Amino acid sequence: MTKKMLATLPWDKIETIAELGAGTGVFTNFIAQNKREACRVLIIEQDLEMREALQTKFSSFYYGTNAEKLDVLLQRYDLPQVNCIVSGLPFATFSVTLRNEIMEAINRSLKPGGIFVAFQYSLQMRKVLKQHFSEIEIEFVPLNLPPAFVYRCQK
Repeated sequence: MTKKMLATLPWDKIETIAELGAGTGVFTNFIAQNKREACRVLIIEQDLEMREALQTKFSSFYYGTNAEKLDVLLQRYDLPQVNCIVSGLPFATFSVTLRNEIMEAINRSLKPGGIFVAFQYSLQMRKVLKQHFSEIEIEFVPLNLPPAFVYRCQK
């Protein structure tokens, strides 16, 4: 799943990247290994223990807890709009209100031409993403357990 989502990103052009719902850091590790040295990284993770573990391992990254505050966090850390947002958030479990707040924060935080990439276990987000992005590609990843969809969207 990680390679399907992240391997084709234009790593040589990404100056700032954000990860939403970092969890145990599978995507975070890939980002750390592939980003340019000068690339700034903002990690959003609500779970305190997971966030602290990530902060220990990736101490040069910036951290926050709420995806719906992404744009506020960028301002707090004096970071520009991001080139790319990677999401592991389970949008299907969120209220419509929270989902909309997160999507609005993503829209405000992503540069024009920026990339939003996420995985989901259903096609539920397709309609929502079409409201926010000019280009959307969806790829089914049957070998993931459970099988999932990768959404790659461009602003």
